Amino acid sequence: MSRLYRFFSLILALLAVTGCGKRLNEATVPIHIKPGNVYYTQVSLQYEKGRYLTTNYRKGVLLPVNSQVQLEKITAGDIFVEILPDHRKLRIENVEKHTGDDSVAAFSKLFNKNRVDLSRFSGMEREHIMAGKVAKDMRKQAVITALGYPPVTLTPTLQTNEWTYWSSRYNRFIVYFSNDRVSRIMD
Repeated sequence: MSRLYRFFSLILALLAVTGCGKRLNEATVPIHIKPGNVYYTQVSLQYEKGRYLTTNYRKGVLLPVNSQVQLEKITAGDIFVEILPDHRKLRIENVEKHTGDDSVAAFSKLFNKNRVDLSRFSGMEREHIMAGKVAKDMRKQAVITALGYPPVTLTPTLQTNEWTYWSSRYNRFIVYFSNDRVSRIMD
C-alpha cells in the first residue's frame, strides 16, 4: 500500500510540475485574448525586475493605467507582455490564491482592447490614478483603477468598506470607505 501511495504521489507531482508553464489550449481562451494583439492596462501596475505578481504589491516601477502592451503569450500561470513603445518585457505571475482567478480572468481584469475612460473620474481622482496612489474622497472604482484589485485572501468582496492591500511582502495598508468613498487610509 505504501509503495502504491508513493507511486501515485510521484505521478501527481510530475503532472503538476510539467503542467505549470503550458500554454493554454486555444479553445479555452476567449477570442478577445490573442497573442500579438495590443491591449491597454485597465489598472496601474507596479513591477520589479520585469515581474509583476497579481498579489499586487505596491512597489517598484509604475506602469500607469492605459499603458499600451502587446500580448506575447498566456499560460496556465503566467501572462507575458511587451510594454510599448519601449519594448520592455513583463512577466505577470498569476497568484491564484490571491486573485481568486485563473490567468484568463486575471488577464481580463488587467487588460482590455480599449482604454479606460478617465473622464468619468474627477480631476483629483485622475491625478491619483495616474500616480498609482489613493487619496481620501476617491470612489471605489477610482481606487481599483489607481491600485488594482486587493488580494481576495484579505478582501474577499469589494462590497465591504475595508480593502486591504500589500505595499510589500511584509507590509499592508487598509483603505476604508464610507458611502463608497475613501474615508481614511491606514498604513
